[in-house]
Amino acid sequence: MATGKTLRFVTGNANKLREVKAILNGGKITVESVDVDLPEYQGTPDEIARRKCLDAVDHVKGAVLVEDTALCFNAYGGLPGPYVKWFLKNLTPEGLPRMLAGFEDKTGYALCTFAYCEGPGKEVQLFVGRCDGKIVEPRGENKFGWDSCFQPDGFEQTYAEMDGEVKNKISHRGRALQALKKYFGDH
Repeated sequence: MATGKTLRFVTGNANKLREVKAILNGGKITVESVDVDLPEYQGTPDEIARRKCLDAVDHVKGAVLVEDTALCFNAYGGLPGPYVKWFLKNLTPEGLPRMLAGFEDKTGYALCTFAYCEGPGKEVQLFVGRCDGKIVEPRGENKFGWDSCFQPDGFEQTYAEMDGEVKNKISHRGRALQALKKYFGDH
């Protein structure tokens, strides 16, 4: 693939954009933000990312990158998954671990799916990253989504308590972007 690639990342989330730029920093891929209001689709994470990407291509009339993130509880068979945004909005980070109060299993995983398409009529490419961990009572400054209640396996800190550089290396988003970088020959 070509080097020196500029990707139009469809997001209105400043924190997401900041993390993506930080993870790709120093590589051959640059990111510019495009704010398009896309519908909230239902389905599997792959289906949602694919549909968002195709919708974004229709709006932008060119190449785009979109992302969908999920927080999956093993005790719930993977839910809330891609619907975590609505759970978080209504329950706050404090409410997410309370959902598991009646379960011994507090494990889960963070899932990030990036979808890239070169333009109308082109195939959508998916890049998936997963980070296993557990859902905990919120710890750390709550600056970004559910970071304060997700503790990755092998760490004693939640995402919110981690140094940004450490989080970006081990996170679901970081892992998905490593796959994207490899696709574009930037690794």
